[in-house]
Amino acid sequence: MINTSSIKSFFLDGPAGQLEALLNPGAENASHSAVVCHPHPLFGGTMHTKAVFHTMKALNGFGFPVLRFNFRGVGLSAGEHDNGRGEVADVRTAIEWLASEFRLPIIFAGFSFGAAIGLQAASPDPRVAGLISLGTPVAAVDGRAYDFSFLQSCTRPKLFLSGARDEFGPRAQLQKLVTTVPEPKKLVLIEGADHFFDGRLREMKEAIEGWVREELLANRPSK
Repeated sequence: MINTSSIKSFFLDGPAGQLEALLNPGAENASHSAVVCHPHPLFGGTMHTKAVFHTMKALNGFGFPVLRFNFRGVGLSAGEHDNGRGEVADVRTAIEWLASEFRLPIIFAGFSFGAAIGLQAASPDPRVAGLISLGTPVAAVDGRAYDFSFLQSCTRPKLFLSGARDEFGPRAQLQKLVTTVPEPKKLVLIEGADHFFDGRLREMKEAIEGWVREELLANRPSK
């Protein structure tokens, strides 16, 4: 259970103004910190979106401090939606804050738009130890197709987790993308789940937890 009284509500100093943020604190001996990015703002995405919240729960359950924030123009965040351009800088702001605050390896997680945009900031950053892409929008969304070619140079552990019925991430297209990405990588498709994992959030959370144990914690020395 999450202790909501200990959640820190604050603002990050972003490039377009202040970004509304929430931090779920971690354990004193945390091995990683994490950031979770929300889906498309123009379609109702915020840091409170169910898939984002359950991703936070999965990562916070390991004792990791987890940062969520609203992209520019969302909620109390300053600025205006920038069609994914300025939002990459918003993610960099979040990563910089985590690195400065905790000095721990960072886990990046993003859902849909948050994945497509956030991976651009997280993939080349050596402080990011692992990347989780939820509902990767490999099909065109609102007439726009995202370019994921930058992942071809990413050699950190990567989890691609989607619903098998994801209308924005058709199975064949997602599988094709994953084949172009270097190891280590894992593709998990939850049968019967749609883009938002409606009714299947427990399976989504468990898949994240399993991957973290296998890829990021299995070989860590015990203290």
